[in-house]
Amino acid sequence: MMNYKGYLGTVEYDDQAKIFHGDIINTRDVITFQGTTVKEIERAFRDSIDDYLAWCKEDGVEPEKPYSGRFNVRLSPDLHRQIAVIAKRKRISLNSFVEKAITDEIALLRNGG
Repeated sequence: MMNYKGYLGTVEYDDQAKIFHGDIINTRDVITFQGTTVKEIERAFRDSIDDYLAWCKEDGVEPEKPYSGRFNVRLSPDLHRQIAVIAKRKRISLNSFVEKAITDEIALLRNGG
């Protein structure tokens, strides 16, 4: 994973075209980049973000920021009630409970679970 100005990029290698190509993954706007060497792909990644930010400024458009850390989750009323009760018993907020559950799930996945 590549990181520049808070934007995260992933890279794949196309063995037929013999190029690396990448995408910025933490924004809804489409920002891509490509290169034939590691040095080129790193430079193209940074240049694409800088070009995107310059384009936004030139056109008076607010650039899409990397994710803010907020998202809405829709749950069934029963599940909502269950986790609210558990969070209250643990004396933590509902947000803290959900964040911990997600963090625990990610840790399991990273450990092959």
